[in-house]
Amino acid sequence: MRKRQAKKRPLLPDPRFNDQLVTRFVNMMMWDGKKSVAFKVFYDAIDIVEQKKTDEEKTGLDLWKDALSNVMPHVEVRSRRVGGATFQIPMQIRPDRKISTAMKWLINFSRKRNEKSMAQKLAAEILAAAKEEGAAVKKRVDTHKMAEANKAFSHFRF
Repeated sequence: MRKRQAKKRPLLPDPRFNDQLVTRFVNMMMWDGKKSVAFKVFYDAIDIVEQKKTDEEKTGLDLWKDALSNVMPHVEVRSRRVGGATFQIPMQIRPDRKISTAMKWLINFSRKRNEKSMAQKLAAEILAAAKEEGAAVKKRVDTHKMAEANKAFSHFRF
């Protein structure tokens, strides 16, 4: 690469939970630079999770973190051309990419749900992912299956 790697900007922790991971999630969820709207949607979703949860010793934030870890993929397939043929090569994922991929999947599959507001959609997807069900967890399982199916090509790693 010609340019050096961009340095990571420090994220400010969110006002309610004092957690940088929440800020990162809200930044991904935000549209048109409307951060306050994104924070409101996230906090409303956590409040809905608090009301609907069945597990008494866990908070809404803990359930969100469980959901995130259940959606996190450990391997993914990358395309690589070898002698005219394109192979899907399974590779380990960097820790920061695991987190951002899980967040993207959780947000995208929340948006595709059928509830009324985005807060309700997000809350429903968080509750489903915490129980290891829902579309985002299915995406992770499919990704792992694809990596398992292409394990024979892992010697082409770059």
